[in-house]
Amino acid sequence: MRRFAFLFMLGASLGALVSQAADPVVLFDGKDLSKFYTFLRDRGRDADPKNVFTVQDGLIRISGEEWGCITSKDEFANYELTVEFKWGQKTWGDREKAARDSGVLIHSIGEDGGYSGVWMHGIEVQMIEGGTGDLLVVGDGSKTFELTCPTAEVTEGTPHVYKQDGKPYTINKGRIDWWGRDPEWTDTIDFRGKDDVEKPHGEWNTIRVVARGNTIRVELNGVLVNEALDVKPTNGRIQVQSEGAEVFVRKIALKPLE
Repeated sequence: MRRFAFLFMLGASLGALVSQAADPVVLFDGKDLSKFYTFLRDRGRDADPKNVFTVQDGLIRISGEEWGCITSKDEFANYELTVEFKWGQKTWGDREKAARDSGVLIHSIGEDGGYSGVWMHGIEVQMIEGGTGDLLVVGDGSKTFELTCPTAEVTEGTPHVYKQDGKPYTINKGRIDWWGRDPEWTDTIDFRGKDDVEKPHGEWNTIRVVARGNTIRVELNGVLVNEALDVKPTNGRIQVQSEGAEVFVRKIALKPLE
């Protein structure tokens, strides 16, 4: 029998009730955001007067105008998460000419806005032009939030890059780049690296995240781009970011793991 840890938050007085569900969980059904709540910096929960998060023609439109996220109402563990997205045209503020940026945070726990007043702490699967598939620890600097990736050898001042048979490297803040991130990457709009797996602007991309126990495996458009071991925490909410760029999402779904 398939076992899928599905944690319902019933409030601080009751704690989290763990149940098992064999069926896939469709977090976005093309109709509404009823399985999420919104959180925006300086506004809080479910206060979105500028319609940063809307559903249009069966798609989630995240405008990017304000920084924040949609956050799943429930917590999850041991799943395969599929997110399908494409970039829009609009960019905002100090990221108007920067690489289009967003991300999916998994295993998100703690207070809304706990990180920089915007997101819960958790583990981020990066969505950014040229860097989709990077893994980030969006933590508080403690060992509560950390991961270990096999990485290529580095010299001083160069980033840590995922390599399947590389040397384990542990972080509790910062980023592990996906294996093909261009070493000449610049934070400029429409950036594309020579090895990019992400499709050109305006085309649909599929992120698949397998979160099994304390491991994470990230695939982009069917290609393994990053993975981590000894991940902490191992369960939590799912967040999708608004971070200065318009992005459309047509699928957010979880499949239970055995």
